[in-house]
Amino acid sequence: MIQRRHLLAAAGGCLAWTAMASRAQGLPDSAKIFAGFTAGGTVDVTARRIADKLRDVIAKSVVVENRTGAGGQIALSALKTSPADGLTLLVTPMSMLGIYPHTYKKLPYDPAADFLPVSQAVRFDFGLAVGPLVPATVRTLSDFVAWCKANPKDASFGSPAPGSVPHFVAELFGRAAGLDFKHVPYRGTQPAIMDVMGGQLASVSGPVGEFLQHLPTGKLRLLATSGASRNRFAPSVSTYAEQGFKDIVFDEWFGVYVPAKVPAAVVEKLSAALRTALSNPEVVDALAQMGLEAKSSTPAELTALLKKDSERWAPLVKTIGFSADS
Repeated sequence: MIQRRHLLAAAGGCLAWTAMASRAQGLPDSAKIFAGFTAGGTVDVTARRIADKLRDVIAKSVVVENRTGAGGQIALSALKTSPADGLTLLVTPMSMLGIYPHTYKKLPYDPAADFLPVSQAVRFDFGLAVGPLVPATVRTLSDFVAWCKANPKDASFGSPAPGSVPHFVAELFGRAAGLDFKHVPYRGTQPAIMDVMGGQLASVSGPVGEFLQHLPTGKLRLLATSGASRNRFAPSVSTYAEQGFKDIVFDEWFGVYVPAKVPAAVVEKLSAALRTALSNPEVVDALAQMGLEAKSSTPAELTALLKKDSERWAPLVKTIGFSADS
């Protein structure tokens, strides 16, 4: 009986391996995911975690390509002209699809016509952080406002892209605080953080997760977060609203998209694969380390979410008066 059980177990294992090998042999050789921002940032990390779990699911190899530049537009343009075979995907912040149409007179892509939604990927809050250029005694937003007014030449902030949500969150804060808060755009949050930590820039507005790895060094101090409640990855930091800026309550999400003409059946399969990937405990935990909450959706839910956020930001963009073409 023991030998028979061993033989059955071995046979079962062999059959399982054979089935897996057979599936892998039937898959395309490679797929890719575009990320429009620099390696090491939250968009890049999200894309790489997803790629890990889509390997041997949608293709034998799934690689991430960082197509940086123009505040994420380069990656979107690359996706637009990619084959509609379901083997090229994009992870992008909402800003590039929901806000840019309100800030650019002409974009190299049409958010509605050139792409199809697959699934939401993560959600997150924003933070405002300062570095060595700002005295260590500055620990709150009111402290920072007082310092900025006393040092107007240094009253500045970096963001990952002009016209992005973190850019506008800091703009709205500066307006509410009565500051001449100068914006310095970067290609991603990490380069801005490096300049803040190096003392070349006063502050940076970006996803909370971008700051977490740097906080223990003491060269970066998080002054506020933008959620409706305290961020679970930085619970000791007060929100903008708690510190008197009650209208500054914002979060954002990354979504996964494919070119417009990918067949609906392929989109549904990709969406199901992403739901499985984003519920994997390894992925959930890895994204949490970057301050990101894994969150999937159906294509229809992502369409509705983008519409809602775009409609919210349209009047705010007018209030701010920002135009990328000016």
